[in-house]
Amino acid sequence: MKADERQQLKSKIIELIAQYEKDVISTEAMTEPVKPENSLGRISRMDAINNKAVMEVSLRNKKSKLSKLKAALANIDKEGFGICSSCRNVIQAGRLMYMPESTKCVRCAGR
Repeated sequence: MKADERQQLKSKIIELIAQYEKDVISTEAMTEPVKPENSLGRISRMDAINNKAVMEVSLRNKKSKLSKLKAALANIDKEGFGICSSCRNVIQAGRLMYMPESTKCVRCAGR
């Protein structure tokens, strides 16, 4: 990977980390427990509980992506960054720009 591509990717990762940190905070607010003393009807309470469960899954996914992005940022200057962990070929720059947390090339990720 060329130095300018690496710097461009580093900037993108930093931008994505900031975005995901904001998303995690806003999603955490939506996963608050549904309090029984709220004057909701039975159906509305079930909807609120269902929405909370959906937001909890979304929160887990965002936290997972955030940790992968932070790992990518920590490893971007290391020698093995951008090398597929399976076949040891170079991961395409376009894939890394689209998914900076990728550790596998398109072919190996599809398997």
